Formats: sequence, C-alpha cells, structure tokens
Amino acid sequence: MADDTASPLVSAFDPRSDLSAALREWRELLGEANVLADAGTRDHYARSTSSFSRRPAAILKPGTRDEVVEVVSIARRCRTPLYPISTGQNWGYGDACAVYDGQVIVDLGRLNRIVQVDSELGYAVIEPGVTQRQLARHLAEQNVPFWIDCTGAGPNSSLIGNIVERGFGHSPYGNRFQTISGMEVVLGTGDVLRTGFGQYPQARTTHLYPYGIGPYLDGLFTQSNFGIVTRLGLWLQPIPESFCPYIVLFAEDKDLLDAIPQLQKLRLNRILQSVPHIGNDLRALASDAPFPRDRLPGHARLTPEVRALLRKKAGIGAWSMSGAFYGSSRQVALHKKLLKAALAGVNAKVIFLPPRILAAGQWFARHFGHLAPFHGLEKKIRIGAALAGMHSGQPTGAFLRGCYWRHQAGVPADFSDDTDLARERIGIMWMAPIIPFRREDLAQLNQEMDALFGRFDFDCHVTVNMINERALAAVYTIEYDAEDEAETRRGIECYEAGVHRLFELGYPLYRASVRGMRLLASQREAGSCDAVERLKRALDPGAIIAPGRYDGIRAGREYTVRGHD
Repeated sequence: MADDTASPLVSAFDPRSDLSAALREWRELLGEANVLADAGTRDHYARSTSSFSRRPAAILKPGTRDEVVEVVSIARRCRTPLYPISTGQNWGYGDACAVYDGQVIVDLGRLNRIVQVDSELGYAVIEPGVTQRQLARHLAEQNVPFWIDCTGAGPNSSLIGNIVERGFGHSPYGNRFQTISGMEVVLGTGDVLRTGFGQYPQARTTHLYPYGIGPYLDGLFTQSNFGIVTRLGLWLQPIPESFCPYIVLFAEDKDLLDAIPQLQKLRLNRILQSVPHIGNDLRALASDAPFPRDRLPGHARLTPEVRALLRKKAGIGAWSMSGAFYGSSRQVALHKKLLKAALAGVNAKVIFLPPRILAAGQWFARHFGHLAPFHGLEKKIRIGAALAGMHSGQPTGAFLRGCYWRHQAGVPADFSDDTDLARERIGIMWMAPIIPFRREDLAQLNQEMDALFGRFDFDCHVTVNMINERALAAVYTIEYDAEDEAETRRGIECYEAGVHRLFELGYPLYRASVRGMRLLASQREAGSCDAVERLKRALDPGAIIAPGRYDGIRAGREYTVRGHD
C-alpha cells in the first residue's frame, strides 16, 4: 500500500492544499507505478551530498509532455507544490532535493527521448531525461560527425538538468546556455510555451537561431521556477580534423598567478578555445587517495608539511590546468606554439596529449607499468585519457573519485561511472563565485577562502574555470565526512560563512545549492526581487512550481497565492 502521509509542512504554501485528492488524480493519469508515496522512496529522494535533506510528499514520473501538462493542472487544482528534477544528480548543489519539505518531486527521467538529430547542421532536440551517455552513444552509433560537450558529473547526469542550472563543461561548447536554441516549457498555468521561432508552428529555424523575433525568453527558464522545461535544441560540436588535449603544471601558487595575464590574453583572442579548468593540488590529491587519517587523526585539514609530502609523492605541483585545441592540423600546431610562447616567461610545464601519444602510453603502461621505474604511470595515463575523453564527447565519472576525500571508507573497490554519491553518503558542498579574469582578484579570493576554510578546519579544494574571455568561474569545495555530525555542522557553518563573505567581497555566486537559496534573497536589491515576483505571479500564479527556488522572494516574506476560483 502506498503511504499517503505527507510532511506536515506540505500545507505551508497554501492551507487549502489537498494532497490526497492530487495523488488520486495523478494515479489515474500516470498509473500506480509512476506515483510513489511510500516512505522508502521518499527517503531515497531526500538524500543529499550537501548536508541538506528535504523529504518530499510524493514522487511523480510522467513520461510525456502532455502528462506533465496534466500533472501541473492537477497540482494547481489541488494547490499542491511541485519540484521538477531531471535525473537528480545535481551533486553538491542539492542532488534531487526540493527546497522545502512536502513538495512533490516531478522526476522527468522517463522523458528521455532524443527527438531529432540533424547531422548536417549539428544539433539535437532532446528531453530532460536524456543523459550525457545516452546522447554520446547515439551520436557514435549513428556515425554523426559531432561530439557533445561533457561535464564531470558523470555519464548518467542530465544534459538539460545542467543547462537549466547554467552549468558548463569543458569543450568550445562548454558555456552550455549559449549552445541552446528553442525551448519547450510547461508553465505553472499549465500552458505550453515554445521560445524563439518555436512560437511559429511552421518555422524551420527554431533550433538554428535562438533569439527568434521579439523578447528573448529562454533565460527566464534557467535558474528559475516559472515552468518545467520538457524539450530543447542543443548545438553539437563538429568533430575536428585535429584534436590535442594538454595539461599545464604550475609548481607554486605564484607561478599560476604570474600566468593569469597571459592566459587571459590567449582566451580573449580565442586561442584557448575550450573552457580550461585549473585545479589546485588538493583536487588532484583527492582523486588519487582519501584523506590520510592515519597521519592526522581528528583533523579535516592537511598540515602544510603533510600536504607538501603528498604533493611530492604524487609528482604534482600547486596547480594543474587542462584544456584542448581543435581544428585543422595547422590550426592546432599554431595554437600549441602560441600557448608555449605565452608561458615561456612563466615557471610552467606544458604537456601535450594528442590521441596517438595517449594510445602509445596506454600500451606502454600495460606492458611495463609493473616495473619499478614506471610505477604510477598507468594511473597518470588513465587520468590523461579521461581528460581527453571529457574534451572529445566521451562522458566519464572518473573525476567523481575526488568526492571521497573525507569518506571514512575511501573510494570503493567497485567504483564505476555509475556511482551514486548520495547513496554512498558523500559529503560535498560547492561555492561557485564569478570573478574577474585578473591576477589580483584570484590572489585575493584564494587567500580569503583558504583562511575561511582554515577557521573551520577544512581543506580548501579549488577549481578555476575560464568560463569566458573576461571572467573566471571559481569553485571552492567543502569536503566533509557526512557520517560525522560535528564535522557536518562545521561544513554547514563554513558554507554559510563563505557565501556571505563572497557577497561582501563583490563576487556573487553564479549558481546556488538548495541550501543556499535562502542566502541569496538578502543580498539582492528590492527592485530585482519585486520584478522576479511579478514574473512568478504571471507565469505561475498558484506558486506551485518549485517554491523557493531562485525566486528572489525577500527574506521574511512568504508566498501569497492567488486564488483560482
């Protein structure tokens, strides 16, 4: 029997909410198998890597756009709040959790159709349940001469789920929001909106030119709660004649800072085509082995001495940068020369990893990696191959290994691309500010954040991503032991203090976790909050889609729901 007992907070949004009536109607619409309200399933969807658990009232699994329309219509009639997810792998930002207890999860995983692939113009039309692995395999099996852009979230993560969060990947198409054209959205009114030229039924250019004519609406449905995206057009990257991944190693913090002006010029002049990622030594160490508890019992932060020893043992420096070049053989050769020339006056080691070199390295490691002089070679080649794959449309979960840094049991022996970090009780929280692409800003912020992390006895794991030609997207990661209550509390305090400090310094987050939603409103101007609230009332007058998510409602204010009578 299904357990229809809802969280006591389900009526906090509207005292007239009727969950029981809604569940009856949803079961008639979707069938018993796709309406789940038992305690075990609700607990499953309440899990989170970010120390934030919100128990849903139920879980719905529609399979078509029309079913989503009816789900929303029923929710409006019964005044029951919904919370849409794609595949629920929003690791470190809330996973599959809603903002509040008692919301009904709308799991869009069954909307997993690749509706169209145009192998001439290079785009795909997909639904929110389509994963990185699914689209990459489809392109390969159909010999479509294009790649997808990949993120490090793993092969089973949703493409649309990441896009509507304005996430980014690694390739020249890594700023993903800039590579979409034509959305289909179910609004909170139950109406279906098609953006851009999609508003014209006969248009043949919906997925070719995103702006259409008139107001450009796509941004309204990213990082918002105005509607449920059920389809969009995604541009694909053409497979180049030549492709060359690279790694740049910086021995000390100063070496990276010295390189920033040169890297910014290369990015500004489109020499660095991909979205280069720069990680500090802790990111590399976390992917290599768990925290050395035997050396530092009772601590969550490395001492400088132990950190230096681990860095030396791993053969790494303070920072490592990864990226790739694409184009004709002559273009790639020229860009390689320009990168080396730009960094000639900096203490940096540039390593190019063209596919033929990686293949030769894999062969050598298989045959000679067991010999003492080559111990560790196989692991380095494996990391290089995973990086190359990420830059060439081959999603991998390899870099999720780094999330096990504080996990008591370390990385499991059966770790695979299909790992479920929430099930594994991993503890990670990400703070992701945007900063100017300048040496002084990066130096100041790294110093500030390392000191803040130190106050709470945490290692400061950092990735800096060249999201565009003028800005860096930094990610400061709190890795904590989710089984340790005291450490979890410190992690929460560190996160909240960090978010407040970032806003004080003038570096707002580009993306927020579910835990961080309430921290955003107090930082906004009143006019912005009012404008967002007016849009919410127009597009979702019943406030039933994801209340509290990026909605700009000011602190101390609650939703007032317009009646439907």
